[in-house]
Amino acid sequence: MFPKYNVIVVGAGHAGCEAAVAAANMGSRVLLVTMNMNTIAQMSCNPAMGGVAKGQIVREVDALGGYSGIVSDESMVQFRMLNLSKGPAMWSPRTQNDRMMFAGLWRKKLEEHPNIDFWQESVPGLLISGGVCKGIITSLGIEILSDAVVLTNGTFLNGIIHIGEKQFGGGRAGEKAATGITEQLISLGFESGRMKTGTPPRVDGRTLDYSKMEVQPGDEKIQRFSFTESKLPEKQLPCHITYTSESVHETLKEGFEKSPMFNGRIQGLGPRYCPSIEDKINRFADKERHQLFVEPEGWDTCEIYVNGFSSSLPEDVQYKALKKVPGFENMKMFRPGYAIEYDYFPPVQLNMNLETKLIKNLFFAGQINGTTGYEEAACQGLMAGINAHLAIFEKDPFILKRSEAYIGVLIDDLVNKGTNEPYRMFTSRAEYRILLRQDNADIRLTPLAVQIGMSGLDHRMETVNNKEEDIKKVENLFDSYSMDPNIINSFLNDVDSSPLKQKVKLKSIISRPNITLDKIRNVIPELDNTLSAYHQDAVMSAEIAVKYDGYIRKEQEMVDKMERLESVRLFDDLDYRKMQSLSIEAREKLEKVRPRTIGQASRISGVSPSDISILLVHVGR
Repeated sequence: MFPKYNVIVVGAGHAGCEAAVAAANMGSRVLLVTMNMNTIAQMSCNPAMGGVAKGQIVREVDALGGYSGIVSDESMVQFRMLNLSKGPAMWSPRTQNDRMMFAGLWRKKLEEHPNIDFWQESVPGLLISGGVCKGIITSLGIEILSDAVVLTNGTFLNGIIHIGEKQFGGGRAGEKAATGITEQLISLGFESGRMKTGTPPRVDGRTLDYSKMEVQPGDEKIQRFSFTESKLPEKQLPCHITYTSESVHETLKEGFEKSPMFNGRIQGLGPRYCPSIEDKINRFADKERHQLFVEPEGWDTCEIYVNGFSSSLPEDVQYKALKKVPGFENMKMFRPGYAIEYDYFPPVQLNMNLETKLIKNLFFAGQINGTTGYEEAACQGLMAGINAHLAIFEKDPFILKRSEAYIGVLIDDLVNKGTNEPYRMFTSRAEYRILLRQDNADIRLTPLAVQIGMSGLDHRMETVNNKEEDIKKVENLFDSYSMDPNIINSFLNDVDSSPLKQKVKLKSIISRPNITLDKIRNVIPELDNTLSAYHQDAVMSAEIAVKYDGYIRKEQEMVDKMERLESVRLFDDLDYRKMQSLSIEAREKLEKVRPRTIGQASRISGVSPSDISILLVHVGR
């Protein structure tokens, strides 16, 4: 009934979709297995992509040939570039999306791919022989063979949904949980744990009074996630902001004794940086109010997502409390918020290519590894799909360094440090973030994707080459273009910057704090006309390179120092337990993680600088 596939991907969420297209675009024959073909690429929680650090990840996925950026662009209802008041390392694109359009576009792209087949059924087991994954067993007992399997089970593994004192099995509202895989993996020696996440109520936008809320419009200039010419909307939908109050908090407290978070029914840890509303008012009791974002679910629906009101309290308590929020007095609820608890597998059980250490050709990606967020899942799926293909064709794994991508930071953190709470990416996690900006993801990563054989990137590579040429030309222009004091001094006085006494090069003006190229272009039409001949992304990148030159060079020096440690390989047969000069904790952690290099060993929690010195002696350095 089924041919043998190169790669089977289990689960069709954000990780599964990217894993499927990545393996398929590498040349593998792929089977994407999902319990429900109608929920492929569903935005289970917030209908939005990107945000702080997450936006950089979406751009990186796009630069590597993934589809999340294109789908996000073509389904957006609003675009905002966050953190523009800060330095460019912090700029983070974010889109509000049409939930149904997003999923529909993803499914269309998957179905158009000649290397991807589909099967709708649950997968309770894997085919394992001699420590190698050989395929899957479906709930009907069908055995489907493959060279590799990527598990992207999301919140479905033994998922339990909690609403007040009510609980029932499910991986998402209206969908059943997945059973069998956890139990099999534990029997094979894997360690598992429980995590928790949640979602807020959805309400009827027709019943809200937006005049009592603050309008949050999109940016005047719509930008893209994708480095392609993806289609953008001609208009945008506004979001709105409102606030809870002490009255809302008192009503919520009425349900605390029935809260599964507070009475011990939920054992798994929830996301630290996206707490439920009951957790917020419990942990931050001094706060009189909390911000709520009122976000549309799409162009053609009145359904509203109440961002910031995630809850597992009884549905009647959620309803009563929401009615006291300004603008929600006449609100009608579509469905209450809920918490969901599910199995995950601590990611220290993975190699850097996301292959499990215990079972060859078995890969994990997404929330099964303890992460939270569509973007974190998507990039893991992409990397797992690529590496599954490379593994079965006996090619070197594709591993991104911390200095090359946020994706590299994320996977390095997971594998070397593990996580016991849902992992979320932040710019602060990346020590080289001035190098890992959202504007240069294509220059950093597209050439790497081409090198490993990702198909369909010829035009993108041409675009990258043109962009790099434009950046050099614009930088040369900055070095040669003279600024006349008679033309620029009035502007400099207006922005409290020292006036010129003689002509200087444009580069020195751009390097001043609080002065941007856009402001100078407004003053000098001739310069604006000259710069208009170049791609504006290249102009922005050139400005950043000039303005932050010192910071960029300093970070690159740090990278170069770290590279020397990364180049020192650790022997595969090292027995850390016998190295008595290492600390006990270092011996335990090193034996568990089995790092490939000294650099990787140095990032393992519990391995000290003195332990690294001892390892260097052992490898003859």
